[in-house]
Amino acid sequence: MSEQQDVTVRIDDRIRLVSAALALTDWPDKAQERQPHGTHAHSRATRKFLEPLRGHEAVQGLQALLNQGAPLEAMFALAMQMRWPGLEIETLPAWAPLRWNDQLHDFYERSRLGQWWVDEDHAWRSSVQEAQRMFRSVRFKPFLFPFVGQVAETLVFVPNISFPTNREVGIRVGNELLCIAPPRLAWGDSPPWPFDEDAAHIYRAALTQFGRLLMLAFLRLHADALAPVAATPMPVNDQFRAQFPSWQEQFTNLFVSAAVAIFLEEHVSKAEAKAYVLMERKTKEMHILPGMISVLRRYLNERSNGRYHDLMDFMPVFPKALRVANKIVTL
Repeated sequence: MSEQQDVTVRIDDRIRLVSAALALTDWPDKAQERQPHGTHAHSRATRKFLEPLRGHEAVQGLQALLNQGAPLEAMFALAMQMRWPGLEIETLPAWAPLRWNDQLHDFYERSRLGQWWVDEDHAWRSSVQEAQRMFRSVRFKPFLFPFVGQVAETLVFVPNISFPTNREVGIRVGNELLCIAPPRLAWGDSPPWPFDEDAAHIYRAALTQFGRLLMLAFLRLHADALAPVAATPMPVNDQFRAQFPSWQEQFTNLFVSAAVAIFLEEHVSKAEAKAYVLMERKTKEMHILPGMISVLRRYLNERSNGRYHDLMDFMPVFPKALRVANKIVTL
């Protein structure tokens, strides 16, 4: 990794294994119901290849978790705690299916997924090379430093051409932050774009997940000091509040979206940043986002002028600053 790159790109077979099992659950069909989209040729071929194992207990266990509303993040994070290739783990959490690690290993062996990935290596290798080109000269850590401080964690981007096909997954594993992301969806039934043909997509996906994980840790670390700030309700609409009930959820989602918009404007284009803000406002009812962007820009500017040392210095004035910006700032 060069000095100009702080995101590692790699594939992990534990992630590919969970993705493959996910192909046999009802997740792909439900994702298509929510948003019809064309999928990568590898994901379609994988689903067909694995069809005889649809009734396998590892798949049924994964389906049971989905039925209970368990987040994908939990399943991928659990798999990453298992040792490859045997998938040994000291103790499974209480919410996991009994002996799920052994079931996943049996699923891997019976499906001959190892050979399947060898046969499909070109598609995986291409996705890695495409992503590596995009992160070659991009540095997220200096960009995030004024907000969350020194980022000691390793940032890892995992290009995923299997499942899920319509959303990224961000997890923390030890000292690593992983963003597991599909390529950008194309229109209708068209195949998704290559990773290196849409800078806005790959930077948005990665920065959203890295920023979310880092900000959640930041808020936990400073929970006591932030309690008076969190006691002031955010000036958000009812739809946004219904999606994100707690102050911490609201702040994290607003911060991440605003940070992504600023990064896209600085490193891709103003047009991409504007398009992203419009989509966030439409899909998340985040009408306060332009105000949040203005507040973060104010903080960055005043920090560079020496008024604030870090974000915690600024947080006491944040509630008022956001209320004022929300009234006067438009897209």
